[in-house]
Amino acid sequence: MENYDLKADAGKYFKLYDSLNLYITNESYYLQPIENESVLLFIDRLNQGMTLQTNNGQIPSSASLMTIFGILGRIKLLAGYYLIVITERKLMGQIFGHDIWRIENIELIPFPKAFIHLSQKQEEVNKIYVSMLKSALSTPDFYYSYTFDISYSLQKLYNKSSNFFTIPMFKRADTRFVWNYYLLEQFCVLADLHKFCVPIIHGFVSINSYSFEYAGLLDVNSFMWTVISRRSCHRAGTRLYKRGIESSGDVANFVETEQIVEFEGAVSSFVEIRGSIPLYWHQYPNLKLKVVPVIIPGEQHIEACWKHLNDITSEYGEIVVINLIDHKGREGELQKKFKALIEEIDDKRIKYEAYDFHHECKNMQWHKLSELIDKISNDQDRFNYFLLDKNKQMISIQEGVFRTNCIDCLDRTNVVQSMIAWRNLSTVLQQFEILKENREVKGEINFYRLFQAVWADHADFISVQYSGSGALKTDYTRTGRRTYLGILRDAYNTLLRYYKNNLKDGYRQDSIDLLLGNYIVKEGEITTEVCPLQKSPSWKSLMFQMILLIAIAMFFANTIFPTEYSTSTCLSIIFWGAMVFITVCTIVYYGTEFVDYPKLCPLDLKRFGYCEKNQI
Repeated sequence: MENYDLKADAGKYFKLYDSLNLYITNESYYLQPIENESVLLFIDRLNQGMTLQTNNGQIPSSASLMTIFGILGRIKLLAGYYLIVITERKLMGQIFGHDIWRIENIELIPFPKAFIHLSQKQEEVNKIYVSMLKSALSTPDFYYSYTFDISYSLQKLYNKSSNFFTIPMFKRADTRFVWNYYLLEQFCVLADLHKFCVPIIHGFVSINSYSFEYAGLLDVNSFMWTVISRRSCHRAGTRLYKRGIESSGDVANFVETEQIVEFEGAVSSFVEIRGSIPLYWHQYPNLKLKVVPVIIPGEQHIEACWKHLNDITSEYGEIVVINLIDHKGREGELQKKFKALIEEIDDKRIKYEAYDFHHECKNMQWHKLSELIDKISNDQDRFNYFLLDKNKQMISIQEGVFRTNCIDCLDRTNVVQSMIAWRNLSTVLQQFEILKENREVKGEINFYRLFQAVWADHADFISVQYSGSGALKTDYTRTGRRTYLGILRDAYNTLLRYYKNNLKDGYRQDSIDLLLGNYIVKEGEITTEVCPLQKSPSWKSLMFQMILLIAIAMFFANTIFPTEYSTSTCLSIIFWGAMVFITVCTIVYYGTEFVDYPKLCPLDLKRFGYCEKNQI
C-alpha cells in the first residue's frame, strides 16, 4: 500500500474550489469558480433546479456579483431551497503546508425570488427557520480546508492509500465530524458538484509557530505546534438536553482532540478523546440551580456502553477511561454504575481510572492532579504517539487513547487533558531535539504560557459550543494555579449557563437539529401539516411571568419613588416583596413549564417520569 504523503502538492489530489463568483439575476444564479472559468453551475430560481454547464458567455451583463468562498450545502425550508455559502473566512495557519480556514460569516441565499406562495404565518415561521440556521452556523467555530481532510487525525490519514485521496473530500470524510454532511447530501444531487462542496468541522483549531530563545537570540529552528479538536455531530446538542448515550453507541459531547508538532519535515500526532458517561441518563433543566443527574431505569445500559467502548477500541486501540466525577451523591451513583458496567464487560483493552476531582483538589490543592498524571504515565508511554521522521518514515504509532470525562466533559476534563498533552509535548520536543542539551521544557516559561493560553481558549470554545458559556477552572489552565478571581469568573459563567440552559437552549437545540437534518421541514407546514413551532406557552407560564413583572415593577416603584416613607408605603413594599418571593417560588415549583424546551425534536419527558413539579 502506498501511504499518503502528508505534505504532497495539493493539486496532486482532489482539490475544492476555493473562491467562486456568484452572479445573481431575478431568474437565475450562476456560480463560476474563479480558478476554472469554463465551469458554470446554473440554478434556476423558478423551478429550483440545478445544472452544471460549460461557460459559453450565458451570464447576463446585468447580473449582480458577489464573491463566495465555498458552498456548505442547501436545505429546503417553507419557502423552498436555500443555498448556504461562506462569505467571509480567516486563515488560521497551515498543517503540513495546507491552509486551514475558519468560517467568519455565512449567508442563506433563497432559490425562490419571492415568497408570495407563502401565507403570512408561513413567512414568519420560515424566517424563524432561517434564523435558526444562521444561529447554529454562527456558534464559534467551524473550520475547513480546500486541500486537506481535517476530519481525520494524521495517523489515520497516513494509513490510507493514495487512491483514497482521489475520492471527493465530502465522500471520504469522517462523517462523525462533518457538521454539514446532511446539507451537502441535499446539494450533491449531481455527481460533478463535489468540488463545490466544503465539508466543515466544529470545534477548535490553534496553529502556532515557536522558536526557543538561546542567549537572548531566537533559535532559527522554529517548530509548529497545533491543537485541533473535532466535535462529533452524532448525539449533538446542548448541555442539559444531550447527555449520556443512545442505542447506536454515540455519546453526547464526544470530542477528538489532536496535538501536532511539525519540525523540519518530521511530524508527531497525539490524540485524546472526551465524551459523556456512556449510560442512559438525563439531567433536564427545571429552573433549579443544581439539576440532579438521573439514571434512566429499564434501559439496556450494558449493550449501549459496550457498543460505545468497542467502537472506540476499533478506532483508537486500547482505552484508559478517566472518570473525574464525584464519588458521592448523585454523581457517585453514575460513577458506581459506570464502573460496574466496565467490570461486567471485562475487556482487557479497557482500563478504568476513577479520580474524584473535587474531593482530591478541594481547598485549592490542585497540585494533587500530578498524582493522577503519575498514575497513568506508564499507560501513556505504552500507548506511544504517531511519529514520522524527516524522510516520511513511520517511527511509531499511537496504540491507545485516554477517554476523559466529568459530568459535562468540559471543565475538569479540559484540565486533565491539557496535563496529558503537556507530558506528550515534552516528550516530542526532546525526541525532535528541538531543545538543546541541558534544556528542559518545564523551564521554558514563555512557551508554557503559550501552551496554557491555548488550552484555556480550547476549554472556552468547547464550553461555549456545548453549554453556552465559557469554561470553568480556566484560571488553573492559564496560570497553573487556582485564583479567587478565577472563582468569581466561574460564578459568573455558572449563572450564565443557568440562564441559557433554562431559557435559551430549546431554541439552540432546535437550531442544531435543523442544521444536522434531525428535523426536516415538511411540505405544507401550517396549512396542511402541524408546525411544531406553533406550540403556545401554557397559561401558567404566561400568567406567572406577568405577575412577576408587575410585582417587581411595583416593589421598586414603592422602594425608589415614594412621595414619603409612611407606614402604608412600608406595608406596600412588604406586600410586593412577598408577591415577588411567592411568585418566584411558584415558578420554580412548576419549573418544567417555564423552561425553553426543544420543539422540533421534543423530549419524551413522560417516558422518564418527569412531571410538572420536577419530581423525577
